[in-house]
Amino acid sequence: MSATDSAIELARTAAHAAADKLAENIVAVDVSERLAITDIFVIASAETERQVNAVVDNIEDELIEQLDRRPVRREGRSEGRWVLLDFGDVVVHVMHAEDRAFYALERLWKDCPFLDLGLDGSGAAAPAAG
Repeated sequence: MSATDSAIELARTAAHAAADKLAENIVAVDVSERLAITDIFVIASAETERQVNAVVDNIEDELIEQLDRRPVRREGRSEGRWVLLDFGDVVVHVMHAEDRAFYALERLWKDCPFLDLGLDGSGAAAPAAG
């Protein structure tokens, strides 16, 4: 089973909101066949803790405004290094660039398909080679 259309729409909206605040290397991984708890991971990087928080704020604002969706859970906001926004069917990871390189989430999920986010190169990254 692959990600639902509503999860894909949410992931794309989150990715565009992240790109609007200059997040980098934005990818979405369809983990629906591997995990029962969510359909998609969206992963984005930012260079500073302040930018991580700005990206997170914009994602939350845009998802509320456009899709009337609020996160079920939010983790890591106070540190600003790795913020996780759980929307149920989509989990958004906004990570400081150093932490993203260290944890390499794309490598952990390299056997899952990556989604086209329609970002036209603004912040999008090709899937990391395994």
